[in-house]
Amino acid sequence: MDTALVIGEALIDIVVRPDGDQELVGGSPANVAVGLARQGHDVRLLTRLGRDARGERIAAQVRASGAAIDEASWTDAATSTARARLRADGSAEYDFAIDWAVPVAALDGVAAVHTGSIALFLEPGGTAVRDTLRAASGRALVTLDPNIRPALVGEREGARDRFAEAAASADLVKLSDEDAAWLYPGLGATEVLEQIAAYGPRVVVMTRGGDGAIGLGPGGVAEVDALAVSVADTIGAGDAYMASLISSALDDAAVFDDPALFRSALQRAAVTAGITVSRAGANPPTRAEVDAALSS
Repeated sequence: MDTALVIGEALIDIVVRPDGDQELVGGSPANVAVGLARQGHDVRLLTRLGRDARGERIAAQVRASGAAIDEASWTDAATSTARARLRADGSAEYDFAIDWAVPVAALDGVAAVHTGSIALFLEPGGTAVRDTLRAASGRALVTLDPNIRPALVGEREGARDRFAEAAASADLVKLSDEDAAWLYPGLGATEVLEQIAAYGPRVVVMTRGGDGAIGLGPGGVAEVDALAVSVADTIGAGDAYMASLISSALDDAAVFDDPALFRSALQRAAVTAGITVSRAGANPPTRAEVDAALSS
């Protein structure tokens, strides 16, 4: 089985709650790696982990999902953290303590490369990630989620240029409506999708929380509703959505050409994200759970 290589931060989310802080394994790319592995794919995560208790905890959870940790991920620096404060609607805001330095990744046996979030913007690792995407373009499926963290990505114009540069190497880009508002203030959803598609990706998808998602792909614009659930919190929802989209593309590359398959991929991703928000923390479902929800 060819490998899906996920590159990006893995960290501990310190969730601030009235009854005491709770530490959960997180990091957008790490969540995508777990989500992909739970969909039955062979996954390797290239990240940056300290040789400490938090790093071992992250590695254990990633491995328990079926994904592997790239050996180049280990460092003597402390494992990164993100302190998450939950808003009234279940969404979270973050304060980060993160160190990011990784090598350009080897691509032998790699069928897909996914990255984004802090990994794309924070140096010195950001340049290595960009170079890996360039090397992967045309030889593997390349997917991207900017997952903008304004406090970490620098000024808007430079971050937008870095994102555009990465998107030019991508086949599939997913972003949230919050990402879109930060990157392209004043543009409507369709305008944002068209702007990103002009960089080169074949499919662009924007998630909109409880309002579902809109995508630009084969057949033009498609919209799907969110899964109606009782929300525990939204941590990891976008990552679960991203993992599902990558899984659909790996299952059948015709998702880039067939409007019905494209819409089906959006619907499956909505169900995957819906199951995730019904649980505390980033805890994406297995393929069997998603299949069961779709058939119910």
